[in-house]
Amino acid sequence: MNKKVNLILLLCLLTANSLLAQKKYEANWASIDSRPVPDWFLDAKFGIFIHWGLYSVPAYSPTARDGVGVYDRYAEWYWKKWSDPNGKTYKYFKDYHDRTFGPNTQYQDFANDFTCEMFDPALWAKILQGSGAKYVVLTSKHHEGFALWPSQQSWNWNSVDVGPHRDLAGDLTKAVRDQGLRMGFYYSLYEWFNPLYKSNVNQYVDNHMIPQMKDLVTRYQPDVLWTDGEWDHPSETWKSTQFLSWLYNESPVKDKVVINDRWGKETRSKHGGIYTTEYDLIGEESAGAKKIEHPWEECRGIGGSFGYNRNENLADYSSSQDLINILVDKVARGGNLLLNIGPTADGRIPVIMQQRLKDMGDWLKVNGEAIYGTRAWDKAPAPAKDATVFYTKKGNDLYVICTKWPAKNLTIEGVNANGKVSMLGYEGKVTTAAKGNSLTITPPAITPATLPSQFAWAFKVENGVR
Repeated sequence: MNKKVNLILLLCLLTANSLLAQKKYEANWASIDSRPVPDWFLDAKFGIFIHWGLYSVPAYSPTARDGVGVYDRYAEWYWKKWSDPNGKTYKYFKDYHDRTFGPNTQYQDFANDFTCEMFDPALWAKILQGSGAKYVVLTSKHHEGFALWPSQQSWNWNSVDVGPHRDLAGDLTKAVRDQGLRMGFYYSLYEWFNPLYKSNVNQYVDNHMIPQMKDLVTRYQPDVLWTDGEWDHPSETWKSTQFLSWLYNESPVKDKVVINDRWGKETRSKHGGIYTTEYDLIGEESAGAKKIEHPWEECRGIGGSFGYNRNENLADYSSSQDLINILVDKVARGGNLLLNIGPTADGRIPVIMQQRLKDMGDWLKVNGEAIYGTRAWDKAPAPAKDATVFYTKKGNDLYVICTKWPAKNLTIEGVNANGKVSMLGYEGKVTTAAKGNSLTITPPAITPATLPSQFAWAFKVENGVR
């Protein structure tokens, strides 16, 4: 009898898997949106963004001290900002360009100085792995159109034909995967000054953009395809659902790839895969205190720019404590953090960025249990801007993460108050008191010798989730 039951169960499982494998995603948003976000992304929580291209040569943008807004501090927008006399930051870029390179220097000339001679992909991958991140997203092509791989669609405007004469995307992909991390790519749908895009967007989509994306996917089989530059046109013009139907049904990454929500000017926070926020903004609207039910990801730089900005100083960089607090906040609200680094034109990760990444990795070695594989706790208090206590859960275990050392006892409502409590990385006993569904934790008396981590601290309540 048991053998028959086991056989039936096996047949049911095989049938379910076969049906799942046969599911076809049609070229419409209702079908595309029905595909779940792969679990690996929901568990990963922390990734590294890399903005690197010809804009890394001038490496300039005004900063917060110049009084410009969040979206006006991006050095990777150099070509566009410098070329637009009607732009509100034009004078900053023109003054800098004229005095640094001379008014006769064209943006295309920067290809000669994008040398990447210090680029060591194995070293980069080791630094990224040491940060505790689980995935990496490299800008394969930004809005300038310059590709970091030997793209036929960007002939003589890619890193193999000109500049460093290297397949930067391929070299980094291999090194990153050798470190056990997942690898993905940012890809800009539009290109500011591409003649075909400016003259005939339909031909651009059919003959340039879609073949180029398919080449990128087929060649490197990315775990993430993170598109951008979608705002000029609706997704119908970009033929986004047609491409995504191919990606989900036929591509070599159809079962594992994660996409975002930037596929047309109407799609953010509505269609695609994960929803994206940027420096805590959805467009110009604050997302900092919102509860987002859909899988989502916050992207931001360590400084105010994504591309390397030589104009930034120490005050423009988030501290290690700031970055860890941001990670905790995003994960506690059900999101991921995609933290950006901007390498230099000669191929170095700036030391200040390396230091921030190392601090995050050291913190995650102690407290990663409260981050990786967790989900938002549905009984957590509504997120507040000045909150210092955050909650995550994994199975039946609850984690209480304090970004500021508690000055008094912590009282948690709606939990299994009889759960065993410990502090991650601390070997001593944690005193608690239970009353109904209320649990009070008394922070232990910590000395510099017993402090488990430098910044935030996590208490684990075993079987604390009711």
